Formats: sequence, structure tokens, C-alpha cells
Amino acid sequence: MTYMEIQAPTHIASNGYRVDVSRGERIGRVSSEWFNRPDDERFLSLTDLHNSMKRRSERSKTRIAESEVIRVEASRDDPERLTLMLPDAHSPVTPTHWSFGQLASLVGAPATYLRHLPAALAGINLQYGLSTHRALS
Repeated sequence: MTYMEIQAPTHIASNGYRVDVSRGERIGRVSSEWFNRPDDERFLSLTDLHNSMKRRSERSKTRIAESEVIRVEASRDDPERLTLMLPDAHSPVTPTHWSFGQLASLVGAPATYLRHLPAALAGINLQYGLSTHRALS
């Protein structure tokens, strides 16, 4: 049996919620699902989540680009890093976990499989898919 010490907070906000830890049940699946998430989907608190989403929102831009003019870049020196070069962009864009899945779906490739490949190999597959995407439509 595992015992946990729970310390009372020094200050309880008047508009906050109180959690009764003596109720409910302990489910290990929640913890394992959190650990299996990609880094951009893992947060230790709601404040961290809010700050991350706010920063991402401030950096976000919407553009429409033909799929055949997007260049996928990857280096053999860094097997984890894959970037996209968009037309008229001054620097490469790193896709988020979600946007990578959308890109893979666009070209008909399984995102889960591509995520396990070295970036250079995934990049070759994505680039081929983007260059032939219009031919498949």
C-alpha cells in the first residue's frame, strides 16, 4: 500500500476549488497517457498550458500555400529535427505534433509511422507526397 502526505496550502483563493483527495480512485492510466504525449502536449499545470497556448497563438500565422511549393528540410546530423520552408519565408517552420499529423494526412502517409523514422527519411517521404499531391487530387 502506498501512503501519500498531503500538505494544506498556505493560501486558499476565495474563488478557487477545493479537492477532496479522500474521494475518487487512483488510475495509473492517466499518468501513463501523460508520459506518452509529445513534449508540446505535456504540461504540469493549467498555468503552464495557458502560457504555452498564449505564446503559440502570438506566434501563429495563417497562410495558404500550394502543397507542391512547400519544401521539407531535414539533416542527417539531427535525426529528430524536420522543418518546412514556405514560399517567401525568411526562416524554416517547425511543425507541431498536430500540424505534422495534418501534413502527413494531406499526403496520405501514416503520421505515427513517419514519427518513428529519422527526420531525413520522413522528410523524403513527405516531400515526395507534397510534390505529387496535386496529381492525386
